[in-house]
Amino acid sequence: MEFIETFFNEIAIFLGIQQAWDILKSGDFSQFRTYDGIASLIYPIIPLLLLLELVLGFIYKKPQTKVYKVNFLIYVFNRFIGRFIAIAMVTYLIGLLQPMAPFQTELTWYWFIYGYIVWEFGHFLYHYWGHKVRLFWCLHSTHHAPEDMNLSVTHAHFFLEAPYADSIRTTVCILLGVQPELLFLIMFIDGTWRAFIHIGENLLKDGRLGFLNKVILTPSHHRVHHARNPLYMDTNFCNLLNIWDKVFGTYQEEEKDIEIEYGITREMNSGNFFDVYFGEIVALARDVANAPGFFNKIKYIFNPPGWHHTGNHKTAKLNRAHFLNKTAIKE
Repeated sequence: MEFIETFFNEIAIFLGIQQAWDILKSGDFSQFRTYDGIASLIYPIIPLLLLLELVLGFIYKKPQTKVYKVNFLIYVFNRFIGRFIAIAMVTYLIGLLQPMAPFQTELTWYWFIYGYIVWEFGHFLYHYWGHKVRLFWCLHSTHHAPEDMNLSVTHAHFFLEAPYADSIRTTVCILLGVQPELLFLIMFIDGTWRAFIHIGENLLKDGRLGFLNKVILTPSHHRVHHARNPLYMDTNFCNLLNIWDKVFGTYQEEEKDIEIEYGITREMNSGNFFDVYFGEIVALARDVANAPGFFNKIKYIFNPPGWHHTGNHKTAKLNRAHFLNKTAIKE
């Protein structure tokens, strides 16, 4: 009985219905007018869209079963070993850093805009370093390994990535005066949008979302981010407001004549859980072990993926520059 109860609890957690179910059982429907009540109605949207996306995949005969299978295993594995690490890290950093902030925001619309811009900067930093520092890429590559895009990719993360990401984002926000209540509101909105932008073509064919493609970061932008095409690699690091990509020159729109190729450049078996989850760590360990000299070993850890001690680099920056040069010559 305990196993069955645990099983159904995990399903409720995955579907995001536990909080709403508790309110319904209490009979106090007025709670749905509170922030927690509204949030409880929003949480299930992404999981339900994921299930609809899966059903449509079978109808369209594009089920992407390999992607769903591996991402489901990653979700279960992460639930087992990394359940509360990120939450604990955020709580600890708030208590440690809040006294150091030069000022504090309030729950007003203008401070919300300020807070979101600050949060997006913290997200940009974490995400950029996740692509440009190979050690951090080992944590982030699991998310880029799927060779197709659908909502299950939201759950494809190495278990240490959330603590690493939230440490950077929380540190930036708290030191720049974003109060915890505002931070948690932004995290909720951002997390919901972050899941939605992984929506696949089975559910949303054109991810540009019309005029919104010029205003915010859309599923189209994030599909570009997940591509291994030379033009698309290491672009669109923001999540909702693409302001920092435009500031730092990493903004890239989806080109109609360049079909997106999902996945990473390392040869791998994207249907193998261990290769998806641990493959980059194994590859880094191998390169460090074979590198001549102490400093080359350090460089493999902190230089971008694709760096090589012989000078035969294959980094995303060089691949993109080479592609652009070839395109310019043709024109």
